[in-house]
Amino acid sequence: MTTGSDIYPPSQQAQTPPPAKKTRNTVGLIALITAIVGAVFAVIPGALIIGWILLPIAFILSIVSLFLKNQKRGQGIAALIISVLGTVIGVIVFFAVVTTAVDEAFNENAEIQSPVDGGEVEESIVGDEAAAEEGAKEGSRENPLALGTPISESDWEVTVNSVDLNATDAVLAENPLNDAPAEGHGYVLANVTATYIGNEAAGDSLGGIRVEFVTSEGNSFDSTANMVIAPDYFNRSETLYEGASTTGNFAVEVPLDDVENGNILLSPSMFGDGVFFEVQ
Repeated sequence: MTTGSDIYPPSQQAQTPPPAKKTRNTVGLIALITAIVGAVFAVIPGALIIGWILLPIAFILSIVSLFLKNQKRGQGIAALIISVLGTVIGVIVFFAVVTTAVDEAFNENAEIQSPVDGGEVEESIVGDEAAAEEGAKEGSRENPLALGTPISESDWEVTVNSVDLNATDAVLAENPLNDAPAEGHGYVLANVTATYIGNEAAGDSLGGIRVEFVTSEGNSFDSTANMVIAPDYFNRSETLYEGASTTGNFAVEVPLDDVENGNILLSPSMFGDGVFFEVQ
């Protein structure tokens, strides 16, 4: 008896095609990178909005990548998980920042501690109650505080330790993704120390801290206007307990013309009145 294999040569016999090899999923890779960057920004109080933009994009791209035929799905799955977790964490950070800001908004006055003769400390109030003081009040733009002068608001004591007016090279060297400043502009670094003087058992974080550079002409430049990573950056999300301090830099892009005659405007809270510091 003859069989099919005897009648037809091997080349004519039905053969099962090998399974298609799965290729690299470019969409999944883009989704993963976008999700990671979005999750990072989602936990930075001053950059939350960037996280909120990137995370939904990463979520959509990750879903699309999972339906691409014959392409690997691992990166798409990872992007999907990170985008969801990043969104949840971002919402938590947002409510924490808002809660802190609202709580501190009721503390309208900032207390300045400045050295007087004999090394003692003299306390004065900056706010509406001090507006009637003769001459420019301490901490105003006309009478800025010296570097290192501590101010306190609510449960925090903060100060500007130093200001680097020529920090462009240091900022650009810190991270290749940092944008170069516009023509005629450069980066300055304000080094700030914050101490938690409250007594909450759970501690607190200084998510609402605000740092600006005000030029001699009165133009204001916020540290959150350009999303750059400063060398030894100030960690706004770090939780501090009673007596603990943290120190870090805020990077601000400013016009370089007459930069030495500008001021740093520092406020421990998002909605509180700022206090002016000299830059040198």
